[in-house]
Amino acid sequence: MTIGIWVLGDQLWDEQSALLSCVQQRQQTPVIFIESLSHARQRPYHLQKLVLVWSAMRHFAQELRSHGWPVTYTQALDFNTPLFEWIEQYQITELRVMAPTDRPFAELIQKLNLAIQVTFTPSNRFIWSDEEFKQWAKGRKRLIMEDFYRQGRQRFNILMEGNQPVGGRWNFDRENRKPPKGKLTLPEALWFEPDSITQDVINFIKQSEAFKESQSYWLLEPFRWGVTRQQALQVLQFFVQTRLSAFGPYQDAMVTGEQTMWHAMLSPYLNLGLLHPLSVVQAVEQAYLDNSSHWQLNSIEGFIRQVLGWREYMHGVYIYLQQDYSESNWFNHTHPLPAFYWTGDTKMNCLHQILTQVKQIGYAHHIQRLMVLNNFALIAGISPQELEDWFHAAFIDGYDWVMQTNVIGMGQFADGGMIASKPYAASANYINNMSDYCKNCTYKHRERSTDDACPFNFFYWDFLARNYDQLKNQPRMTQILRNLERISPLELQKIRSLASNWHNTQAATCQI
Repeated sequence: MTIGIWVLGDQLWDEQSALLSCVQQRQQTPVIFIESLSHARQRPYHLQKLVLVWSAMRHFAQELRSHGWPVTYTQALDFNTPLFEWIEQYQITELRVMAPTDRPFAELIQKLNLAIQVTFTPSNRFIWSDEEFKQWAKGRKRLIMEDFYRQGRQRFNILMEGNQPVGGRWNFDRENRKPPKGKLTLPEALWFEPDSITQDVINFIKQSEAFKESQSYWLLEPFRWGVTRQQALQVLQFFVQTRLSAFGPYQDAMVTGEQTMWHAMLSPYLNLGLLHPLSVVQAVEQAYLDNSSHWQLNSIEGFIRQVLGWREYMHGVYIYLQQDYSESNWFNHTHPLPAFYWTGDTKMNCLHQILTQVKQIGYAHHIQRLMVLNNFALIAGISPQELEDWFHAAFIDGYDWVMQTNVIGMGQFADGGMIASKPYAASANYINNMSDYCKNCTYKHRERSTDDACPFNFFYWDFLARNYDQLKNQPRMTQILRNLERISPLELQKIRSLASNWHNTQAATCQI
């Protein structure tokens, strides 16, 4: 009997469960990595994501070889041919794969109809296992992230003093919403120069006809992301040393030309498996314990809540909910995704700035994603499925499990409130308060019914008006809907006409 291991592109660490199951017999256990060109073309993925994943795979394969594993690394049109040839070459009788996080990939493996035993080893890439989350969620009328987060803090003893939270509070979110007013001294980001392996991937993608469509949307170079566990650990250490202590107050702020602010930039490495989330949380907690006399707790708690709270919660919800969740569309939004999401060519400065940044590096921080990119699509009535497809293609940390819950659920409220307690809908007032984008915009952020009104404003009130009957039963929308009721019928008619005309123009020109 010969066991073989297939390592997937988001499972790149030597303690993942499939490798761990055979570590004592590693010299007799063949391992395969496959770069599938057809899989890489399922969407017009950001070119830098392709470089990140393939270069990280190649580096990890090299690392496994140095540890004594017999590694086969291949690039092919699909997964089938090289997998069958490898099975035949090594006379493999059992294929082990760590259970894929993304549901479509698990289905892809099952549809291969391999003639040998296929064993999915339980995933150990998250802090909570799939079964542990299901047990937590079972029997609950509603899955509340704050409840889950508090239980996680207690269970893993993170920022706890006995059975009470450090500082006497579970949540310091109120202290973490400062707008970027005045002169801010922003930290540098840690980037890397491509080595020969990464440069080979860049050159291949640059020359390949297979990625011509993606080349019209995304910039391939300069590519500056880390591609190894060692580099990912450097980014973590850099964040802890230079950004963590000031992370909290301005974590929601947006500044023109500032791509990273105080954010950790760890999500691509977490989502590839180069870092484990529990080790990240523990490193951040230890840094606070070592510096608690002069570090503010709100920064540390705010970051830990993003990883131990939101990230774990979003993954848990993904594996807990039904497969048809991806088709959720509570508001029945059907407008097509505007072309400027791909090009960045729009007069709305906030969208132009963020979309240009995404084009350059495949990244935007959580408020840029939620309160600008998602918010606009929500209030404009864009199809949540088209938006989710774009997010999945555009972001360097995008995967099925990430984007379904974050876009379909949190960003678009398309699940009717299974994840969020109210829609994350906002007018230009929010963007003006939390950024400097409105200062250099063609549109007027204080106007909602004039010809030069910001589209975020007339779409916001149009969204509330057209969905009034659905929203009136949402407790957290009561005061907002009262504000809608104060708008005169004549002005509301003008607002709704502006929204309709925008869509008509969009349909005719494919751009704003």
